This record gives sequence, structure tokens and C-alpha cells, in this order.
Amino acid sequence: MALIVDLFLQAMQMALVVAVAPAVLGVTRKVKARLLRRIGPPVLQPYRDLWKLMHKEAVFAHNASWIYRTAPYLIFAATWVAAALVPSYATGLLFSWSADLIAIVALLGTARFTLALAGMDVGTAFGGIGSSREMMIASLAEPAMLLIVFTVALVAGTTQLSAIATIFATGSVGLRVSLGLGMFAFLFVAVAENARIPIDNPATHLELTMVHEAMVLEYSGRHLAVIEAAAALKLVLYFSLIACLFVPFGIAGPDAGIPAFGLGVLAYLAKLLPIGETSVAKMRVFRYPLFVGSAFAAAALAVFLLFVSKGF
Repeated sequence: MALIVDLFLQAMQMALVVAVAPAVLGVTRKVKARLLRRIGPPVLQPYRDLWKLMHKEAVFAHNASWIYRTAPYLIFAATWVAAALVPSYATGLLFSWSADLIAIVALLGTARFTLALAGMDVGTAFGGIGSSREMMIASLAEPAMLLIVFTVALVAGTTQLSAIATIFATGSVGLRVSLGLGMFAFLFVAVAENARIPIDNPATHLELTMVHEAMVLEYSGRHLAVIEAAAALKLVLYFSLIACLFVPFGIAGPDAGIPAFGLGVLAYLAKLLPIGETSVAKMRVFRYPLFVGSAFAAAALAVFLLFVSKGF
């Protein structure tokens, strides 16, 4: 009986991240439109778009290989596994032993590599431009992400996400400048990894600014629906990581009851409220290293402060 309950709680987390991903995207677009004094699309519009794309015919280029056809499913699978491993409403779930920060970074890198490979597979100019820009951003963001992982691991003494959330939720680590710098760096990395303003504008198809849209420009039908769902899942994943690492309050423990799990779900949904992205303008491509480099500098300073405080 206990195993069935554990399987149900783990399946609930896996279903939760998929279910709320389009809603988070819809709320983000709605908030952005309201800040621009527009009505904006309905919050449920991403669900309708995915439903419509799933029922359209998939059109393939003549020179598309098997990589092009299987890439959407591999991208979605890697992103879904990574998002489902991050503790959302409860810690100590059945698969929490595998929810490691380094494993999350590896899964995200796998999805990114597959997407860039699919963008270059057809051989179009747009795909090559988007893939090269994606790899440039990744080469800058991944080192910063690893330094953030080292910062959190040095403070918590582990890279296991459930243990980190439990330690940080108790408040035993106190307020640390290193964690503040890590959160600052993580926000910059999240913006860059999700191709949001000022790195990319997902609402445009201008070739001078496209990154993610350029790589998926040749996709259609169910393949495009799967890729768009994976992009929404990736946004939820980074929101979940921020909530787990830096705002781990309201998460239920492993032996909590149904009321605690319900409060954990409500607290998780409240943490997913997005931030408007109209306070800054779109950045030129050649200024990306300055933006992501600031995240690397902040993360490096956080690690340095921790080493100094520990007497290394």
C-alpha cells in the first residue's frame, strides 16, 4: 500500500508540471500584455494552440533525416524528466534520490544539444543561425550554472534537491551573501536559457533576433506542438528550481498528510507567478556575453566568499 501511495505522489508531480506549463506561459503573456496596456491573449490560449497543432499534419523537408523526426520527442522527454525530478509540492518522493542538481544540468544540456542538432539537420540558414546562437549562449550560461550548483552544494553539503529544500526551509543556514549572489546569477541564467527578453523575444520572427524560433522554424504539426510543450516545461523547470533552492517554503515533508500536500500544491502554484519582461529592451547579439558574464561573475564571487568563510 505504501508503494502505491508513493507511486501516486510521484505521478502527481510528473502530471502537475506538464499540466501547469502552458498556463505559466499563458500568464506570462497576459502579464506582459497588461504591462503594455493591451488586453492580450487568454490565459488558456497555449492549451488551445497545442491542441490545434496536435491535430495538424506534420510537413517534413525532403532532406530531413531521422534526427529531425525524433528530436522533438527526445527534447520533451529530457525536459519532462528534469522538471519532474525537481521537488515542487513535497520532498522525499519516490524518485527524489535521483533529483540531483548535476543530473538536472546534464538533462538540460542533452535537450539543448538535440534541439541545436535538429535545427542544423535540414540545412536552412535560419536553423544554422539559431543553433549557433544557442550554442554560444549555452557556452556562457552552463559554466555560470555549474558555479551556482557549487555554491548551493557548499552551503547545503549536498547536491540532492530534496535535501537542499529541507535544509533551506528550516532556516538553519541563515541569510548568506553567497546565496543572494547565487540567486542573482540564477535569474540571469534562467532568462538566457529560456530565450526571454533581453536575450530573445519569443513573440518575433525577425531573423536578426531569433534564437529558439529560428531552430524550430521548419517544424509543424505535432512535432511543433511537442517542442512548444517542451519549451513551456523548461520555463516551469527554472521556476521550480528557483522555488526549490531559494524559496523552499510551503513544501510538504515526506511523511506529511493530505492537508500538507494540498498546501504544498497551492504554495507551488503561487511561486509560479511570472515576472513581467517589458522593463528592458531586446539586447544585441554581441552583448550576450556581457549579460551572461555578469551571472558568471556573481556565481564565481559567491563561490569565492564561501571558500573564504570556510577557511580554504
